[in-house]
Amino acid sequence: TIIVKPILVLAGGFGSRLKSVVSDVPKPLAPVCGKPFLMHLIEHLVFQGAREFVLLLYYEAELVRSMIAKNVDRSYLDGVKITSIIEDRPLGTGGSIMNAINAFNINESFLVVNADTWLGGGLKQLSLSSPNSIAAVKVKDCSRYGAMVMDGKKIERFLEKESSSSDGLINAGLYHLNPDVFAGFSESSSFSLEADIFPLVIGNGMLSAIQIDTDFIDIGIPEDYFRFCSWIESGKTSEL
Repeated sequence: TIIVKPILVLAGGFGSRLKSVVSDVPKPLAPVCGKPFLMHLIEHLVFQGAREFVLLLYYEAELVRSMIAKNVDRSYLDGVKITSIIEDRPLGTGGSIMNAINAFNINESFLVVNADTWLGGGLKQLSLSSPNSIAAVKVKDCSRYGAMVMDGKKIERFLEKESSSSDGLINAGLYHLNPDVFAGFSESSSFSLEADIFPLVIGNGMLSAIQIDTDFIDIGIPEDYFRFCSWIESGKTSEL
């Protein structure tokens, strides 16, 4: 039985904040110990039970596709299905997901991950949760991410980045969503999952957070990218 639902991977972004150190490839292909970050991520998700991926691509899409093609014979990818969709213009995180829902006629709930975020675990937990839910991790300083204001397990609102430097729960970039939350948006329009979809679902009292106690890193800025590289080099023995 498939325990983990299909995963849409948001991998179309420009990665502008990482450009100073990774300029020749798009962010998901940032090299980590001789292997693109995206392959580390897919391998990690497969070990947690994932069997089906759809890569949502735009920027340098063919580079990402050829990298996947080069790696399909890896033994851990046996029985794993990886497809991709290339957008003809930037659609934002929300538009990108809606585009895939329409293209693949997705009518059951699915998972979404960011191609620049690493979460130590929690995939099965989130897959078995009721949609619509977000994986949340506790961090010491929320200022870079924006904290979540909770009412029990329900998310009441997201605080703006920089507005809270204390500890708290943040969005960990892994979601379990129902396709119907995208219903009000026009096809092929550009919009954001975080800024447009989530506030809508919160307004209906339907967005939950599932707290995962695990490692979390977003490689979007150089210092965290280097920290992740060191962690992989250490054989994941050091603290992340």
